Amino acid sequence: MTRILHRSGAIPPIAVRGEGIYLHTEDGRAIIDGSGGAAVACLGHGNRRVAEAIGRQAAAMAYAHTGTFSNQPAEDLADILLGDQPGGLSRAWFCSSGSEANEAAIKLARQYFLEIGQPQRTRTIARRQSYHGTTLGALAAGGNMMRRAYFEPILSQTHSLVSPCFAYRFKHDGETDAQYLDRLTAELDAEFQRLGPDTVMAFLAEPVVGATTGCVTAIPGYFAAVRAICDRYGALLILDEVMCGMGRTGTMHAWEQEDVTPDIQVIAKGLGGGYQPIGGILIADRIVRALADGSGGFLHGQTYQAHPVACAAALEVQRIIREDKLVANVAAMGHRLESALQERFGNHRHVGDIRGRGLFWALEFVTDRGSKQVFDPALKLNERVKTQAIARGLATYPMGGTIDGKLGDHVIVAPPYIVTEADIDTIVERLGEAVDAALANL
Repeated sequence: MTRILHRSGAIPPIAVRGEGIYLHTEDGRAIIDGSGGAAVACLGHGNRRVAEAIGRQAAAMAYAHTGTFSNQPAEDLADILLGDQPGGLSRAWFCSSGSEANEAAIKLARQYFLEIGQPQRTRTIARRQSYHGTTLGALAAGGNMMRRAYFEPILSQTHSLVSPCFAYRFKHDGETDAQYLDRLTAELDAEFQRLGPDTVMAFLAEPVVGATTGCVTAIPGYFAAVRAICDRYGALLILDEVMCGMGRTGTMHAWEQEDVTPDIQVIAKGLGGGYQPIGGILIADRIVRALADGSGGFLHGQTYQAHPVACAAALEVQRIIREDKLVANVAAMGHRLESALQERFGNHRHVGDIRGRGLFWALEFVTDRGSKQVFDPALKLNERVKTQAIARGLATYPMGGTIDGKLGDHVIVAPPYIVTEADIDTIVERLGEAVDAALANL
């Protein structure tokens, strides 16, 4: 019996201990955390340095309200993230989740335009099949059509959606990358015009789309073109790196590989590696100056904002990432993972696409590669792969509704940054066995 309202309604196995890339369950199984949970556990499990940092901070001071006090872990965390002002980002604001951070980013965009005398800017534009969080504001701003469906009547109508940059599914036959880019940018420009260019606060996007479509990267030049449109009409560019950022794609920030810089960057997951709940936003200096010259502060606060213990955990995680050069390991092991996935699944009749970057990769499943036809959603193929993988000692991150919230199946592998070549080989071997077993049982 359980008194927890679990996600799926079923009672999942209880995880009791973590060590390195492994989670151990109550019934004695050792399972490779091949997706880092939801691309969260960047350092793996059981890191003593992080645990001791949490204990020291909890013993010294567990909580101090940010309406009255700052705290040193928060100050130090902001400094390690922004000491060299990457991309002109100069200030941080910390909360407890990616959803909260996206809410804060949207509210900050609104306040920025009020501060500079443009109160008519009330709209955001995002993309279908992107995900920005589960709270009502973040859900309304995002394009996860499956998660929106139940709550559509109570979502804000100030957000609109354009097409994703998802070449495998939406680039036309015979269309070049340049032609596809022109089509996407024309659509975005037209949406600005439809809404009224001076009413748009921001364009919001994931540089590498996470769970909703499975590690979809943009075609070259896409984000530079989006940045140019935002600049043309005076809108902000908000990049949601909750899942793909903080080293996950082989650079500290995913936008470093896109030849753009954001006005607001949203971070979470890899920020604290799951050792404490933490998220945040990184903010461009021009926005900070506008607030300083106007009302004087950000009119948004939360009880657990910049929580000292959460910030102490994230600070130690970030120190370890830098000291152990783990982003370089992500890049190196990412190439190994890509090669292993291509070798195992590159000619698999039911794997239509292998995509990703760094240690953030997905397989999309099809009935056959030529037609790209999907499996019947009622089969829940992605869940079958998950079940078969767990039976073989591997945790993955499956999702359905890849294409439009209803059709399509994919599975993500996003192992901790500490993985070795041998770990990668084991992960891909077990994943291959799981995929074949799931398909054989259809």
